Amino acid sequence: MNDERPFDEWDRPTEGWMLSGTVRDGHDRTLLLEVATRTLFPTMLVFSIYLLLVGHYSPGGGFSGGLVAGLAFVLRYTAGGGVGLGAVFSVRPPAIIGTGLAIAVCTALVPLFLGVQVLTSAKVQVELPLIGSVSTQTSLLLDVGVYVLIVGVVLDLLRSLGSGIDRDMHDAGEVVG
Repeated sequence: MNDERPFDEWDRPTEGWMLSGTVRDGHDRTLLLEVATRTLFPTMLVFSIYLLLVGHYSPGGGFSGGLVAGLAFVLRYTAGGGVGLGAVFSVRPPAIIGTGLAIAVCTALVPLFLGVQVLTSAKVQVELPLIGSVSTQTSLLLDVGVYVLIVGVVLDLLRSLGSGIDRDMHDAGEVVG
């Protein structure tokens, strides 16, 4: 295969195959990072959900699961910039932060209305048709709130820092996706 491109440009993507919509200029992207992101992003999100669900019985929980999910979004941002992140999440980060905080606070205060102390946890067992008996703790809802809150904070940081980077690139005369 005879490729006429210079050596330093051989792995520069020529199409926006990974991200939907408009993408950054090919000078700021590498094929290796995009392939790694395409493989790791969903894997990291599934692992973060696993950490969330097993957090009551083993190491993990909402905070560590949220951090892993946040790192997945940081990787996605690194590969595609703010445009790639907007293709994944169309909800504004402050709304995600507020939702997570509301879930966590409501979960913490519900036991108070039932006549027990704040943050009291109970075991819940449910029979599901195809799966059978499934048991969990009500503290899982608190972990879900913390998970959503942490993901929202990371997305807000990326949005804030990324807008500054895009502004600096624009001021320097570079092409911004």
